[in-house]
Amino acid sequence: MATTSEQVDWRADFRRRWAAFAAGEVGSALGYSALPIVAVLVLGASDFQVSLLTVLAGLVSAGIALPLGPWIEHHRKLPVMVASDLLRFAAVVSVPVAAVFDVLTYWHLCVVAVVQTAARLAFDSAGVAQLRTLVPEAHRAEANGKFETTLWTANAAGPPLGGVLISWLGATATMVLDAVSFLVSALTLRGLRVSEPVPPQRTPERHWRRDLTAGWRYIQRHRGLAALFWNSMIFGGCVMALVPLLTVFVLRDLGLAAWQFGLVTGLSSGAGILGSMLVKPLRERLGEHRVLLLGGVGRNLWMFLIPFAPGNLVGLIMLTAAEFLMVLFAGMFSPTFATYRMNATDDAHMSRVVLAWAITNKVVQPVFIAAAGALAVATSARTALLVLAGLLLTGVVFLPWRRDRAATPSR
Repeated sequence: MATTSEQVDWRADFRRRWAAFAAGEVGSALGYSALPIVAVLVLGASDFQVSLLTVLAGLVSAGIALPLGPWIEHHRKLPVMVASDLLRFAAVVSVPVAAVFDVLTYWHLCVVAVVQTAARLAFDSAGVAQLRTLVPEAHRAEANGKFETTLWTANAAGPPLGGVLISWLGATATMVLDAVSFLVSALTLRGLRVSEPVPPQRTPERHWRRDLTAGWRYIQRHRGLAALFWNSMIFGGCVMALVPLLTVFVLRDLGLAAWQFGLVTGLSSGAGILGSMLVKPLRERLGEHRVLLLGGVGRNLWMFLIPFAPGNLVGLIMLTAAEFLMVLFAGMFSPTFATYRMNATDDAHMSRVVLAWAITNKVVQPVFIAAAGALAVATSARTALLVLAGLLLTGVVFLPWRRDRAATPSR
């Protein structure tokens, strides 16, 4: 049994950890669209160059982050998190500095996008492992719920506020605020007082190739994690592919006004906050496993409403309902899933499991986006949306339907 002082220590450190997370997420949300706006308005980048910026950030950063997994696993996590924040600060602040001296180039933005994304992958990989050792198992669900609510709140308020700041101050000036948020996060993390446990030691017989793939192998040995892995890839790919298609479908095919499209996406922002806040009462009433299944099934059901929406008030209601319900159930699912994955993974693999998950997402999502876009060009946006909705529905199969799948796999 932990002493009272030990309990105070971890709770105080959790509050600092939560504050650091909030600072970084708010800054990222404020600067969400700043980099492509700088590319277009300051450098006159083409549509292809703006798209390439996003693709490079995902794919190249995944390649850079891959060998970091084993290294992070065998080192203390807090210094990795602080270094990742400082690296993001340096990368982002270099853009307004270069703009002031009139030496900013498109390839500079590409490097910043790659470094920022790779540092985010490293931060998250170390951060989940650090949170797992900081928060006792009985409190992890509550901790993940608080993080999820913070994430949705930042993403609901940050981009609109960032847009206002960009219009007032300019995109490069707004990036200074984004950079400062990482500095605040790093300084806050430096204030954590509870000592980390000794990281797992690298065994001499381990081969580097096995180290690189350890996260994926651990996931696939655990039936529950393996199911959730494929569910996550299907959901993430379909939702990311939905974003550009929805814009075309609503504004061009249905002929709805821009303010109506803004209404559809704007109302859904609050759904994630509501969903994450519902997790605790639902968990107390239904139990962790049922909430995981409820959120997992619920978030995959509603995309079917979108391709059948007509271009009138009824269609607007259908679109709004689809977006709202998808995000509502996603808000329930995400913290419950985070807790499940945290409890199902041991300390020696936590960082590599998280990184394997994130790297696969970075590779899979552009493939979904490109495939859906090609299908829309060959047929129509409505057809591509219908195919995505059908594919998303198959993700329901990949859920841990049996309770006993949360056990750590034998090795």
